[in-house]
Amino acid sequence: MKVIIIGGGIIGLSSAFYLQQAGYSVTVVDRTDMLEGCSHGNAGYICPSHFVPLATPGIVRQGLRWMMDAGSPFYIKPSLNKDLINWGLKFLKSATAAHVERSAVPLRDISLLSKQLYETWAAMPELSFSYAPFGMLELFKTEQNAHHAEHTVEEAAALGIEARILDKAAVSQLEPDVAIDALGAVYFPGDAQLYPNQLMLSLLTYLEGKGVQFIRHREVTGFAMTGNRIVGVDTTGGGIAADHVVLAAGVWSTALARQFGLNIPMVGGRGYSVTFEDAPYKVRRSIILSEARVAISPMDGNKLRFGGTMEITPLHTPPRMRRVQGIFDSVKRYLPEFDLPLPTADKVWYGYRPCSADGLPYIGNLSRYTNVTVATGHSMLGISLGAATGKLVTELVGKTPTSMDISPFHPERFGR
Repeated sequence: MKVIIIGGGIIGLSSAFYLQQAGYSVTVVDRTDMLEGCSHGNAGYICPSHFVPLATPGIVRQGLRWMMDAGSPFYIKPSLNKDLINWGLKFLKSATAAHVERSAVPLRDISLLSKQLYETWAAMPELSFSYAPFGMLELFKTEQNAHHAEHTVEEAAALGIEARILDKAAVSQLEPDVAIDALGAVYFPGDAQLYPNQLMLSLLTYLEGKGVQFIRHREVTGFAMTGNRIVGVDTTGGGIAADHVVLAAGVWSTALARQFGLNIPMVGGRGYSVTFEDAPYKVRRSIILSEARVAISPMDGNKLRFGGTMEITPLHTPPRMRRVQGIFDSVKRYLPEFDLPLPTADKVWYGYRPCSADGLPYIGNLSRYTNVTVATGHSMLGISLGAATGKLVTELVGKTPTSMDISPFHPERFGR
């Protein structure tokens, strides 16, 4: 059985990993060389702590306040684009307390499954990605966020996720190599960190060695259909026969899904990151600056990555260095010893995270086309949920029971 995976990010490669193991003939098609997408430039978090979806009442209120600040963590470029308006209306409708409560269990379950699978990968001699299970700190500077942290710890405890509040002295004990200006932090000891670039390269090498075929720099333009089945994938370089298709093309999935008559509201949430290869400063574990929405990631021994912002803007819009300056300004407020120069534009990574309209990924088989599986819309959790999504995709392709209840992720939940 020949499976064509559209998309060579972490979701596509994780799907290829488990499909190959299950005995399928796998081909991955991607419009790029698969070496610098969102699966490479992200923070590298494996984070069961992230059980709250992007669509929340708080992000709507805060987003409106941030709209006029060029250096803010969140920005939506106003546009009359039909897809953006459709996404925005559904996002607003989803951003409720009830939705947040409903989403917590499925997000927890897929996160914990993914962490378990990554631990299995880390034990494989063929894969190397600097897995570091040292937990995460979410620093807070304001009393308001200190109160919010208390609620977060209560919610985590209800879900069985270990979390505790640390005062400034306790934070310093965990991070003795740097002065931290914060009231305290929420500590999630169950979170982990990996080096995304190394993971992706390692997976590519491993899968090629196992016979997975990679077709690079080839854009998918359509599908050959017979009745309720896809029998081939049309590309800019010709057609490819297929017994099953996995749509894992990130932000480009929406346009392709329309050819199935499927509506998956999604926009590209652009994020930025900068990586210092030999950083003069050191942190020992993942850190989130909660008010600033900035991520700090120690990677591969001597590397340090700073990332952040959520910029809803048309694809191919030139990068805004003011956003990057905002990240560096925020780091300085929490870590005053970090005196880091703003890099030149060519040293800044940016990419478009596939943001669904309710903050949950789209994972599932289609009802109309029975040999199509959708796996996209993971927003900022692509790496974190990647391994689990690949496992679930393989179960969906094989029509076997899934490792968890994935009904909240159904790709047809917004209609066809």
